[in-house]
Amino acid sequence: MQRFGTVRPVTHLVGRAIVKGDLEQAVLLYIGNPSEEEDEQSRAAREALQRDRDYAAALRDFPWKLTFERMVIGFLDRNPGDFAGAISVLPTNLQMMFVHAYQSYLFNLILSERMNRGIPLNAPIVGDVVLPADKDGNPDHDKQVPVTRVNLDLVERQVRDRRAFVSATLFGSESVLAEGEMGEIERAAIAKEGLSPKDFLVPAIPHCSSRGSRRELVCEYRDLRLEIADDEYAASFFLGKGCYATVLLRELMKSDIGDY
Repeated sequence: MQRFGTVRPVTHLVGRAIVKGDLEQAVLLYIGNPSEEEDEQSRAAREALQRDRDYAAALRDFPWKLTFERMVIGFLDRNPGDFAGAISVLPTNLQMMFVHAYQSYLFNLILSERMNRGIPLNAPIVGDVVLPADKDGNPDHDKQVPVTRVNLDLVERQVRDRRAFVSATLFGSESVLAEGEMGEIERAAIAKEGLSPKDFLVPAIPHCSSRGSRRELVCEYRDLRLEIADDEYAASFFLGKGCYATVLLRELMKSDIGDY
């Protein structure tokens, strides 16, 4: 699933705890918080750790396949109470993914509210921010163009021609928010979560800091090809940067994401 995980979809919850400054909660969500979808040994080990906070015992109980959890537990066994350090022992890309997952969660809330209001995803309205296409036809996330009454007609044509893309915020410390109705949606989601830009500056864990950006609302696939033989089929397609093949496969297969 998009950044969140499938068996234990907690990555965005860990990210929320990090930006809220509750690093102990972030760690316990990651190494505790058992899931019914896990195997019995993993679930029992997480339950015991969450209950007892006995890190030495957890090192004995946690299966070796939970490599990253064991890294965190081992650190806390040697350095009790250093929750920032415990997160910092994880690979850099995983540290970053926690906060990125939370940003994606917020993005999804904003996207859902736009859909609930009947505002199109592939046509701009006044107040939107669009991303112009780069030389390869992909959204340029470093260039952001506000939509006004003056340029609305031009931007509508550019979006229709795939030369610009309607966007929503991936909220961070330096985010640019939309105006108008889309701005209301973005600000309401941020306020509901009790967030401010400075929350995404995490000096204790620098890799978890995020300036934020904007991301296109619609991810288009290209060159879709299916090969079907008996009860098997192969799919090939092209997706732009930041789009998830598993999400497209879910829509094609209409089955549980764990099946693929």
